[in-house]
Amino acid sequence: MSSQSSPTVPATHWPPQRPSKRSKLRSGSVIIPSTGERAHRAFTLRPNTFFPRGHADGSPAHPLRETASRAWAWLRSPVGHGVLKCTLAYTLGSLATFWPPLSAFLGRPDGKHVVATLTVYFHPARSVGSMIEAVLLAVVAVAYAELVAVLSMSTAVLLGQVWDLVALAHALVLVVFVGGGFGFMGWVKVRMGNPLVDTASTLASLAIIGVVTKETAVLTGVFEDRKIVQILKMLVLGIAITTVVNLLVWRASAVDALRQSMSKASVSLGDMLSLITRGFLSGSEDDVRSPAFAAASAAYSAVYPQMTKNLRESKFERYFVGHEKIYQLDRAVVRSMETLAQSIGGLRSAANSQLALLQEPMAAAPSRIASPGSDRDRDRDRDGDRDPYASPPFSPVLRRTLSGTARSWGGRAPMLSSIDEASEEAAPAGGRGGLLRRYSDVAAVGGTASLPPFRHSSEIFELFIEMLGPSMKSLAYTLSEVLREPPFGAAPDHGIVINPNFRHSLAEALALFNDARANALQELYRTLELDRTRSSSIQADFEEVAAACGHFSFSLQTFGEEMQKYLDVLDDLKFADEHRKRSWTWLKWWRNHRPFNTVSLPYDNDEREPLVKPIKKAALPRGIADPLVRRRDMYNWEAASETQKSTFVARMSQKMLRVIRKLDKDDVRHGLKVGVGAMLWASLSFLPATHDLYRHWRGEWGLLSFMIVCNTTLGAANASGWARFLGTLIGIGAAGVSWEVSQRNAYVLVLFGALIAFAAFYVIIEQGKAPMGRISLLAYNVSTLYAYSLSQKVDGDDDDDEGGVDPIIKEILVHRLVAVTAGILWGLVICRLIWPISARNKFKEGLSMLYLQMGLIWRRGPLAMLLRSDCSRSYLRSGEQAALQKYAARLDALRAAAETEFELRGPFPAAASARLMGCTRRLLDAFYAMSLVTQRKRGLTEGERALLRYTADERAMLCDRICHVFQVLASSLMLEYPLTNALPNVSRSRDRLLGRIFAFRKEHRPDGLGIGIGIGRGLGGVDEGTAAAGGTGRLSHVRVEEYDYALLYAYALVTGQVANELTLVAHEIEGLFGVLDGETLLLQ
Repeated sequence: MSSQSSPTVPATHWPPQRPSKRSKLRSGSVIIPSTGERAHRAFTLRPNTFFPRGHADGSPAHPLRETASRAWAWLRSPVGHGVLKCTLAYTLGSLATFWPPLSAFLGRPDGKHVVATLTVYFHPARSVGSMIEAVLLAVVAVAYAELVAVLSMSTAVLLGQVWDLVALAHALVLVVFVGGGFGFMGWVKVRMGNPLVDTASTLASLAIIGVVTKETAVLTGVFEDRKIVQILKMLVLGIAITTVVNLLVWRASAVDALRQSMSKASVSLGDMLSLITRGFLSGSEDDVRSPAFAAASAAYSAVYPQMTKNLRESKFERYFVGHEKIYQLDRAVVRSMETLAQSIGGLRSAANSQLALLQEPMAAAPSRIASPGSDRDRDRDRDGDRDPYASPPFSPVLRRTLSGTARSWGGRAPMLSSIDEASEEAAPAGGRGGLLRRYSDVAAVGGTASLPPFRHSSEIFELFIEMLGPSMKSLAYTLSEVLREPPFGAAPDHGIVINPNFRHSLAEALALFNDARANALQELYRTLELDRTRSSSIQADFEEVAAACGHFSFSLQTFGEEMQKYLDVLDDLKFADEHRKRSWTWLKWWRNHRPFNTVSLPYDNDEREPLVKPIKKAALPRGIADPLVRRRDMYNWEAASETQKSTFVARMSQKMLRVIRKLDKDDVRHGLKVGVGAMLWASLSFLPATHDLYRHWRGEWGLLSFMIVCNTTLGAANASGWARFLGTLIGIGAAGVSWEVSQRNAYVLVLFGALIAFAAFYVIIEQGKAPMGRISLLAYNVSTLYAYSLSQKVDGDDDDDEGGVDPIIKEILVHRLVAVTAGILWGLVICRLIWPISARNKFKEGLSMLYLQMGLIWRRGPLAMLLRSDCSRSYLRSGEQAALQKYAARLDALRAAAETEFELRGPFPAAASARLMGCTRRLLDAFYAMSLVTQRKRGLTEGERALLRYTADERAMLCDRICHVFQVLASSLMLEYPLTNALPNVSRSRDRLLGRIFAFRKEHRPDGLGIGIGIGRGLGGVDEGTAAAGGTGRLSHVRVEEYDYALLYAYALVTGQVANELTLVAHEIEGLFGVLDGETLLLQ
């Protein structure tokens, strides 16, 4: 480039001089969301920061007083209320053992501690909706347990006493009612994937074990309903106690909790939006890497699962009182917030494009054309073999370029100056205002000045932010303030208090931004045209930066449009809340239609979710997908001839294979192994040789431990078993101390039980360690209350070895510890030996399937889909993004479970797996960002159509290459094989695409200096011979504007992000499995 200055334009020096450490952004009009007025004032995008308030006198508080104040505040909090409610419910449940009238109501048999046990499993520290669900499931569990108990006893009486087939009776009871009954519960647990279902199955197991294996009625073939009636009374009493405490003491509503979580999620989204926009304006990663952004992101990640949980629980509350329509609108609001969160991910992906371009290292090479003998090609040209996908000789290779004066900076790209949040009417002469005036002066002379308007790509950002920065900041401020304003009021009503001015304010802010955006982009591309002597590669660099600016502004505009939908749904919810109409259409379960007539809602589908799902998709990814499994069948696949498919052997093989594969599902396998394990354990109670051993060491406690420990994956089973073992040690230790101190005094034991229950529920609710706290309390409960019930001369023929009416607490505690430990070990053995389901393997297979699916989605061609469907379809189909996100969340759960799995080859690589999931989430953000670019196109211009057709082959090659890389990475993860150092290079295919764009630009330069290379390819009807003869075919009549290139460059930006993330994934896989080189010996 020429270094001479124009006589009409003052010379400037590179790098541009900055007036101060922080240059300032000129102020613009801002729409105040709460009032709707347009103001011209200073404002900031920084999130609100809350600082702890000190004492009025400034004196430090006394430590004891401060501790007491915090404890009192905690007791008054919802969590403190929950702990107190659970303590009260447990204390009331223990009265079934300690209070003689209530104990007499339950009958003479022992085991009355089950009432307190129920208050632990179905504790009242839950919402009303969750309590309704728990009661429904408990009723089903009690009915199922009673049915199994009655049928098993009837079978024993019929076969054993009437027909004198005792061995057959015992075998049928073991196989059908123990193996089948417990196996069915194991299948239901995995099938439904609901923690309350797990609790209900434990309740049913407790009842069945008490009748079938503990009592002698089934063993002796005598029908005795005394124990059945007592268990029924205990179950009803325990459920009644926890339900009454839940409803009458500090009642918690899932609807209120849902609206609180919605408000928290909205504030978090507003903070992330403001920080991402502020980071884009400042041109640095400081804001998106700041503690404030990490806190906002962590807050949303924590509140989102709670919000979905509250939504599900509120469904029971709404349907119970007849507010079906309000629930549907609540669900629409949650889905709208999910869409906003996805848009936040796309916005951050767009901001990362800018940061990547600013931080990308520069090559100080004057020539942009890659020759066949360049250094870039030498590493690929080994032994004279060129890469068939290498860029052609005329295709420029894109690298960041420094001008001759900029090389004095040592190859380091100048960064954008940070933007001061303060407003100013006129920027200093050397700041942004001076930069804009300088470009305007150059534009005034028609761009003929010797001095190019842009010397570096960072100047394009400076100019763009100078033109659109105030409007962008104003829109981000309006959007973030709307999100930070809670849409729901304070407790107890939590009514909808959305400001009526929000809709008008948002519409006006979007209108201002859209006008400013159109003008800024038009001015930006017009400025890019000022210097026509700029080389094609430098022009492409600058246009890529300009496309990054347009990409972010478009993503922000899309977020604003999604916000309008969010406000629409809130308005609908407010109207429905103010005009409530009760209906219980869900009770008409025999009718297959929507529960009420209403218009289609945003973010809603036509499928209705039943109140209680009997069958639910498994919470675990299934691993290798069915389409891949079916293609292994030679009788079923296209490779087989019709004659082979029609044979008898082929038909029978396919039928048998379908049955076997249904039995091979995770839920079926888990149910079968639970049934086998329970049957083998319970057989010790029926065999004469082991019957006394089973009764002496309390084998029923071990069987219940087996049912609790036997989880789906090995990691979950290990974690549950370890927690149950430690909890048992803590519980029996507390039981021994309380028994010795109390000296069997019921009042002292009740007090001890309340204190231990308080500590246990603190661990369960406050610390979130439910298995540890629950098992500790249950171990105390089953030891202390059982010992006290023995001292009250209850009917029991198996308690003499533990002291009878004079309980030996040491014997009881030892029996408890041995039985529980044996049950834990048996559960771990069954999980390990019979069809083991490894969370590590599930994570590996699931991540491989996710990468393979993402590669297939990208291979559709984001831009090719636009051209084929005339902008009526997006490459990312409806619901696919949400499905991919949920699948990734399930993989995260598997990753956490895999950390507790033990294998001889070494521990699970938790840190590397976490980094892999981080790359995966960023890839999903890039996918969604690309969908935003494509799905909002109203139509393609003639120039865009011509450009898309011209680059069709290169884009197809690039999509194939990305799909290929996804497939290679998926295969390496699935097989756990090392990668080679010949991984397909996406960057080279991307450079080839950009080189094709350069050739297109040369054909359409305004000065008519095109060279006519490769014009006809991809245009259909114009061949290369016609183009080479000097004509441009139909392209000569197509007018191409600068903004027509924005779509292709935005595609190139997102593709670059995908390529970078794939490189990081490959690096992590290399760290896990290594790299194969040419010296590796494989044939052994």
